[in-house]
Amino acid sequence: MLIIVFVVIEALTLGLTTIWFAIGALVSFLFAWMGFSWAVQLFVFFGLSIVLLCFTGPIARKYLKIGATKTNIYALIGEVGCVVKRIEPFKPGQVDVNGQIWAAKALDNMEIQVDENVIIMNIEGVKLIVQRRDG
Repeated sequence: MLIIVFVVIEALTLGLTTIWFAIGALVSFLFAWMGFSWAVQLFVFFGLSIVLLCFTGPIARKYLKIGATKTNIYALIGEVGCVVKRIEPFKPGQVDVNGQIWAAKALDNMEIQVDENVIIMNIEGVKLIVQRRDG
């Protein structure tokens, strides 16, 4: 029964958390089928579930890109923009990206002139961190 509950929760959330408990429940069910005591079944369930959650969970999240969807502002990283207000060393300027004006500072604290193209390298708060685009 717990196997079904955990699989349904995982299907609804896609967080790669309860799937490890579903696997623990499945293995525990196999131990019950082989005639092991409740204590052994509980130990196997919790032990295996926690080990899977701690050790394979992060690896699976990394390779399956769970929770790594770029949304709104982070989707700008890698985009090209055009400087509309000069970026001076240690002083932000402004960059037009897809028709929106953003405050921006240079990654290397170098001066970037108006009308130069830049690549968005990172975002700090509400400021774009940009680098002069070569070519």
